[in-house]
Amino acid sequence: MKGRHIHIFWHLLLLAMICTPLRAQQVDVANMGNMFKDNKWLTVNGGVSANTVFYTGTDGQSRQPFTYALAGNLNANIYGLIDLPLSFTLTNLGSNYSYPEIPNRFALHPSYKWITGHFGDVSMVFSPYTLNGHQFTGAGVDLLFEKLSVNVMGGRLLKAVPADSTVMTPPIFERWGYGTKVRYNHRTFYAGVSFLGAFDNVNSIPQPVDSLGVALPKDNKAASIEFGLNMIENVGLTGEYGISFLNHHAGRPEKAYDVYHAIRLNITAQILGNTIGIGYERIDPGYATLGAYYFNNDYENITLNYARVFFNNKLNVSANAGFQRDDLAAKNEQSENRFVASANVNYIPGEQLNMTLSYSGFQTYKNIKSQFDYVNELTPYDNLDTLDFTQISQNLSLNTMYIFGSNEARKQTLTAMISYQESADKQGDLVKTGSLLRFLNLSGMYNLVLVPSNLSFSAVLNASYSYAAGANSLVIGPTLSASAKFLEKKLSSGLALSYNMSRTDNVAGAGVLNLRCNAGYVFLKRHNFTTNLVFQHRGASGTQQARQSFTATIAYAFNF
Repeated sequence: MKGRHIHIFWHLLLLAMICTPLRAQQVDVANMGNMFKDNKWLTVNGGVSANTVFYTGTDGQSRQPFTYALAGNLNANIYGLIDLPLSFTLTNLGSNYSYPEIPNRFALHPSYKWITGHFGDVSMVFSPYTLNGHQFTGAGVDLLFEKLSVNVMGGRLLKAVPADSTVMTPPIFERWGYGTKVRYNHRTFYAGVSFLGAFDNVNSIPQPVDSLGVALPKDNKAASIEFGLNMIENVGLTGEYGISFLNHHAGRPEKAYDVYHAIRLNITAQILGNTIGIGYERIDPGYATLGAYYFNNDYENITLNYARVFFNNKLNVSANAGFQRDDLAAKNEQSENRFVASANVNYIPGEQLNMTLSYSGFQTYKNIKSQFDYVNELTPYDNLDTLDFTQISQNLSLNTMYIFGSNEARKQTLTAMISYQESADKQGDLVKTGSLLRFLNLSGMYNLVLVPSNLSFSAVLNASYSYAAGANSLVIGPTLSASAKFLEKKLSSGLALSYNMSRTDNVAGAGVLNLRCNAGYVFLKRHNFTTNLVFQHRGASGTQQARQSFTATIAYAFNF
């Protein structure tokens, strides 16, 4: 790590400790004497698990024939004062990947009263505009007082991965980061600031060149200011401003930082039983932070939310609508304006019936900018239909659950679900050829539970219809399952059988048979053994031959 960045990190940590109120550092010595007399000076709890997966088949999937995973969560408590939680994960699947796909992890989270530490492979959240859940290998600390909280972190965000043309792995520089967040909470308001510094080690990979060009090292400084006000009863205002200084080529001193801005405001009010909210967010084109894996930018959002409860909480209604536009700097080849609306109605008249109706729809107006057409058009209306089009999408779903014929000996449930989705691209008043998509899904399930016998049975029928690219497709099939518990519920088992048939434009496709069985046994209340077997057979269709696969999973878990 660069020397100047190491000094900054330790200075932030020292400042956090200095800012700690002296009263929070006091230790009750008298009570500690009584604690030392207790024989239970150390308590340990947690759990460990081991999981193995065996796979064989001719279904064309490139899966490893054997994988394993070891995981654990442990916590040691010393005299009821100090917590030392520990978590780890070890596996042979993908151990050469960098974050966020690194599977082998080791983390320690010790805590004492107002202070909690994080060591190893951990993650922290400061702000969506600075550090937002990015995992790092290093150390962090959380200091929580009555009204003030302080968070500090530092470590490696990404490990170096050289370019590898044999597996098409893109090169990744070793990346380090450090940061802090301070927030003050009051009864009627809160205010906080956060900062993140991140940089790539230019010398961490020998040849930073991939198949698409040169991988450039980056340097980033990001900060945010957040606030919340609740000065008026039933009215709340929250907001945040973020700024990011990003150098896209940190290896060259002549490359300057690009500056990006982000802002978010929300106001919520409760008036006569109605909850109304208005939100606004604007993210500059190119805004990014090296403390997040992915970041949306170049858009402006305006949203409106509404919710209300009727008939003594039996009917809940909520709706929201929003408008979004991009290409804020008017430099892209195309721009979009999007309108989104959704509504949700939940009706529970009694304990037997539960119904939920949901709708969502959005309309996107897209303008494709063609400089050639702009130069050669004779009137502003020449390319109206060819350069501008509207995308429309709608979703509608209804879920119903009905409980009937239930008593102490048995419980019966009927569940039905229907959903419909449609989307299309329109140029002018005409639907673009091949853009119309329709999806219809139907599902019905009957479930029976025999309480004294610890037996349950279910029957499900699923049907899915789709229209895409001028073709009609239908997939339909039943699923039957049963489960039981024996030996005072220590032994559980289950069996499920499903078969799906498909047709495309009245031509039969391959049938798929799935057979699943599982069993689990609890020994001495702390040991749990489970196994799961899955067999799949896909019939022959057209030029494709029949395929099948078998997967076995064996797991053991111990809790203490």
